[in-house]
Amino acid sequence: MDKEKLKRYFQLMLVVVAAGSIYPLIYLRTGYQETILQVFGIELSQLNNLYTALGFTFVIGYFPSGWISDKFSAKWLLTLSLFFTSLGGFWFAQIPSYSSMVVIFVIWGFFSVFTFWSAHMKMVKLLSTPAEEGRFFGILDGGRGLIEAILAAIAVIIFATIMARTGGEAGREDPRAALQGVIYMYAIALFVVAVLIAIFVKEDKEGAKAIVREKVQIKGNIQVFKNKLVYLVGAIIFMGYFVTWAQFFMGGFLESSIGVSAVSVATVMMVFLWMRPIGGMLGGFLADKIGKSTVVGGSMALASICLILLAIIPRTANVGIFFVIVVAAGIFIFCIRGTYWSLLGDVRVDNKNIGLTIGYISLFGYLPDILAPQMSNLAFGAMGGHNAYFIMTAILGIIGVFICFFFKKVSKKTDGELPVNN
Repeated sequence: MDKEKLKRYFQLMLVVVAAGSIYPLIYLRTGYQETILQVFGIELSQLNNLYTALGFTFVIGYFPSGWISDKFSAKWLLTLSLFFTSLGGFWFAQIPSYSSMVVIFVIWGFFSVFTFWSAHMKMVKLLSTPAEEGRFFGILDGGRGLIEAILAAIAVIIFATIMARTGGEAGREDPRAALQGVIYMYAIALFVVAVLIAIFVKEDKEGAKAIVREKVQIKGNIQVFKNKLVYLVGAIIFMGYFVTWAQFFMGGFLESSIGVSAVSVATVMMVFLWMRPIGGMLGGFLADKIGKSTVVGGSMALASICLILLAIIPRTANVGIFFVIVVAAGIFIFCIRGTYWSLLGDVRVDNKNIGLTIGYISLFGYLPDILAPQMSNLAFGAMGGHNAYFIMTAILGIIGVFICFFFKKVSKKTDGELPVNN
């Protein structure tokens, strides 16, 4: 590997560590939903409303995050994001009131999207060559999953150890202390990574120069807004992200519907997270070999099948069957997440407009951050709980499959009509 390529991969790994550290705390419900409800004394609908508030903050921040990533150094945007998300975690560990939780989730939403999202995505896009786009985005999501899985494994050890110790000493397990231990671990990890980014990531010279450039590239912006492929990628990410949102309900499904213990659920969901590096990297390499839209569409189809199986298999079935389906769903879900942003390479926009394009696509693509929690309130309130939610999500995934193949057809027809990266 030549020196220049080594530098690009080193920078990529630093971005991967940052991306893998910032979101697990925000989505702690993945493995600890029932414990969070118990410790904070809230209802599932209230937890869903917190994630709706988070989603609104995300959606508001996505579009300007593209603009800010074109104007400021990625190094300091990432450092700022990690530091303030960490502070929110330390506050969260105090088990504050519900109103304080709303403020914490808004803080998390702001600093994990407005100052972070487009900055880290743009860095990956610029680090990759056209032949590497699939694998670089696959490495981003798969590597991020590897970091998340390592942190999840540490979290499970902390959670199980504190639960066992308090159960032995006091005769009664203490989920509050166990959950606090997990939250503190994630918050400390974020702080450490913020320091590493500040020390080792090189200054983004283009971003720094952009601070003093006030001239707006109106023509380039119009090209982005008129590019029909931008909207199709947004629609694909919208459907794919809806499918990936199902992961946040799988832990609760296993515990409340199947009757699995809290520690066992945390363990299964930790294994689920280990599917992220497998699914993300596998999807990325396959995307470069057989086509990006083909891999995204195929992964959505297989993930949808897994969700349908979870909904229709009788609850009396062997619990191991549910474990296998959940883990398999993890592979396909993370294949989706690891490859849908690689479609950005087929949109063919100028490099100077990449941040804007990412922000614009994200504005539409990540609307499920608002809609999915409310869809779950509908499913759990009047339509049969997890079964209804999984079926509804699977239908959206199947729609996404058709959009993927339509995108493939349109992108071939428009090849050469749209500007290429320069």
